Amino acid sequence: MSEIIFANGSVPVAVAARIYGKDASWVRAGIIAGWLPIGKATRNGELVTDIEKMNSKYGRINFYISPKKLYEDTGYVWKGEKK
Repeated sequence: MSEIIFANGSVPVAVAARIYGKDASWVRAGIIAGWLPIGKATRNGELVTDIEKMNSKYGRINFYISPKKLYEDTGYVWKGEKK
């Protein structure tokens, strides 16, 4: 069996949303709440795990979506495309 080679970096939220057939806000909420175990959400270097903290008044949230975890959950291999 051949080894899967994943692209470097984070899978864009828009790509993950397309794979799941959902809206990008669904992906963001799932990562923050923890029921979508494909990545992490941080703000100013601190992990965001409370859905109430999604409010933009607290500042921008950065999302990291692991290509490997997305593959494990969906079977989709991300090759670096943006959309």
